[in-house]
Amino acid sequence: MNTASIRHVGSYLAVLQFFFTLMWTVYVIFLPKLAAQVGIPTSAVAMILMMDQLIFAVTDLAMGAMADRVAQVLGRLGGIVAVITGISCLAFLLLPLVAQSGDSTLFLLLVALWSATSSVLRAPPLALLGKYAAKPAIPWLASLSMFGLGLAGAVSPYLTVALREADPRLPFALSSVALLAVTLGLGWAERALAGSAPKEAPPQSDARREPLVVFLLAVALLGIGFQIHFALNAAPMFLKFAAPSELERLMPIFWIGFNLTILPGALATQRYGGMATMALGGVVGSLAAWAAFQAVDLMSLSVAQFVAGGAWGCVLMSAVAAALEIGRSDHGGRTVGALFSLLALAALARIAIVWTQLDKTAEFALLKPWLPAIAWLAAGALLLAVAFRANNGSMPRQ
Repeated sequence: MNTASIRHVGSYLAVLQFFFTLMWTVYVIFLPKLAAQVGIPTSAVAMILMMDQLIFAVTDLAMGAMADRVAQVLGRLGGIVAVITGISCLAFLLLPLVAQSGDSTLFLLLVALWSATSSVLRAPPLALLGKYAAKPAIPWLASLSMFGLGLAGAVSPYLTVALREADPRLPFALSSVALLAVTLGLGWAERALAGSAPKEAPPQSDARREPLVVFLLAVALLGIGFQIHFALNAAPMFLKFAAPSELERLMPIFWIGFNLTILPGALATQRYGGMATMALGGVVGSLAAWAAFQAVDLMSLSVAQFVAGGAWGCVLMSAVAAALEIGRSDHGGRTVGALFSLLALAALARIAIVWTQLDKTAEFALLKPWLPAIAWLAAGALLLAVAFRANNGSMPRQ
């Protein structure tokens, strides 16, 4: 695949993930207000978010498997994704309108429909990389795709402030139209990848069981570590040294590190492989999480958060590359779907911790600062063991 094609397809995937993640941000911002309009109390909003994550966990696997099947015929996947995304965007567009009617049943049905159909934009586009892209190009394409996610994460705090008092109908409409318009280009990306695919046919083989099991266990640990470190620990740690009004400029530090490190992380993935780079990211992230806990001032905490974000960027990008390698060309959708499914379950666990107020107990308060470092370090150790054993005790090189 030539350099221009890599850049164009990678940029397209970045834009796709950017708008998809912004849609989720808009949803989270306005969900309490919309739920209140249909008579759902604020205390139940967490249950809706947990329902979303559970639906994601199921449909990510289903959409990944679907991608593996339909991608056997060139052009089919792009069309199917466009149709399902159209349904998803329509459901999303209708949410604030149905909320005004006060019909809670229809509102929840639309939420469930949107959650289920939006999964089509996670595993299926990335499955195309495993089917058509040359192996050396996959880390770059995966990193560009995750760059879009990280960029959306960086602007989310500002978007939350800007939209807090806005009428939800406009941002819901704009995000729906923008995402659908971008999704219509997936057919072009599929054809571009297929046209630049290597001449030789990639191996058609089942996912390798031992690396797959270790990979999925590591993803679960890494996902839990990320959720606790960023969603539960980051804001309280910053508030030790800064006022609440400063959080909107401090929280994006993590995502700045994510975005600035994700592309260099692609070089490490190209050289050492996805599993080894994931392991390195887990170990570095563990050290950064520990340093953030030990920070004595705002500067040291900000540096630790920047490094932790960079480590998470390397983890997420290399995890996609590792999933595609484990699944090879005909099971890449399934393995990437399993990756996102486990990340959704990690988010569900974090929401459940807050909903049950487990995070306010004395026992959990003692463990919370250490859990990200322990989870990331354990994941790194597991992945390093597999990577070294697979390469006769030496660091793998591509």
